[in-house]
Amino acid sequence: MKRLLTTLILGSLLCLPTLLPAQYQPNWASIDSRPVPAWFENAKFGIFIHWGLFSVPAFGPTARDGVGVYDRYAEWYWQKSTDPKSKTYPIFNAFQDRVYGKDFKYQDFVKGFTCELFKPDEWADMFKQSGAKYVVLTSKHHEGFTLWPSAQAWNWNAADVGPHRDLAGDLMKAVRAKELRMGYYYSLYEWFNPLYKKDVNAYVDQHMLPQLKDLVTRYKPDIVWTDGEWDHPSETWKSTEFLAWLYNESPVKNDVVVNDRWGKETRSKHGGIYTTEYDLVHDANSTGMTFNHPWEECRGIGSSFGYNRTENLEDYSTSDQLIGMLIDKVARGGNLLLNVGPTADGRIPVIMQQRLHDIGDWLAVNGEAIYDTRKWEGAPAVTKDTEVYFTRKGSDLYVLCTEWPTQPITVTGISKAGRTSMLGYKGTVGTTTTGKTVRITMPAVSPNAIPCQHAWVIKLAGVL
Repeated sequence: MKRLLTTLILGSLLCLPTLLPAQYQPNWASIDSRPVPAWFENAKFGIFIHWGLFSVPAFGPTARDGVGVYDRYAEWYWQKSTDPKSKTYPIFNAFQDRVYGKDFKYQDFVKGFTCELFKPDEWADMFKQSGAKYVVLTSKHHEGFTLWPSAQAWNWNAADVGPHRDLAGDLMKAVRAKELRMGYYYSLYEWFNPLYKKDVNAYVDQHMLPQLKDLVTRYKPDIVWTDGEWDHPSETWKSTEFLAWLYNESPVKNDVVVNDRWGKETRSKHGGIYTTEYDLVHDANSTGMTFNHPWEECRGIGSSFGYNRTENLEDYSTSDQLIGMLIDKVARGGNLLLNVGPTADGRIPVIMQQRLHDIGDWLAVNGEAIYDTRKWEGAPAVTKDTEVYFTRKGSDLYVLCTEWPTQPITVTGISKAGRTSMLGYKGTVGTTTTGKTVRITMPAVSPNAIPCQHAWVIKLAGVL
């Protein structure tokens, strides 16, 4: 009897952990206590992909039409072309009627979403060469059409109709084969889902949460990047309940990164990383803003996330501008999630490929000053006129110049120059030290010896 009692007690103790409360509770105080996994802050540069039925019309206004940033998004085609309350309704609707006709339904675009030229291995090679460390694909935008065989989107997904492929799964395999991390964008709301319009609570319980959990358990993404949260508070979306499951029970509970778009009140307040979009937080400008929390800027190479056929060269950021954006975000402690908008047949437009290639060439020389770094607290405040930025890694300080300095660079707050060099350049870099100020004189470099074409980095080793 004594042996039996001892066995029962030991068995109860072994079961005890399953009876203890979960590590994270379904409330913001608990959810927000989870640290952002370090891999994200080390990665610095990711690729965003907006791809869906909106890639068929591939249309939206541009800056030439005198509209704001949020009104240029081609991925909003369905909503903008049917909602008379939208300020850009006349532009979208006139195009729809002229090109497709008044009787053409958005659902009919599925016939054009063929993806016959989609080669996930080529995409993955491109992303790898660009220097990106992670990829985020739109698994479902606000139109509700999913790029994976979702049971909650029967006959409204890329496996059942259109290309008849598991686009999300195919790209995940290719990207991970290149040892990059990958995750998914997921829209919480759907513009015209009848259940959402009728009963949001039923929509959340019967459609959204099962679908989101299926996406996580099926593909085990490194990132869950939600959007479309602004219609309701996080309580309605049951966001903390989902996140508690994600952090406690899901197959990605240890490494997964999430953003801050979980309810109308949550941006820059709750969730995981904070997000800016074309340098905006809702309508607030984040340029020069100081962040004391891991964050990420997302934007397109052009002025739309989804591919927009009306964009001209002037609508696309140059390679120099994009590299400057990456430097600005990283120096301020953030990441850059740079978007490409593939075509309906599965191609990444050549101009986007070219921009990514240039970024990759620059990072091949200067990645040491980007990856695994943190912002330097001693750096001067960043303004719209800043041309000299700083990052740090351990005791090393990096000085990133987006324009070639014609005068010596003054660095205050350090008392020695350490081992000074220009990344990618074998020659010497001149320095002088006075008190806690170091002056750097850029070397005279011939065109055939310049290490890169855009921004230049001075490394001061062992100075911090």
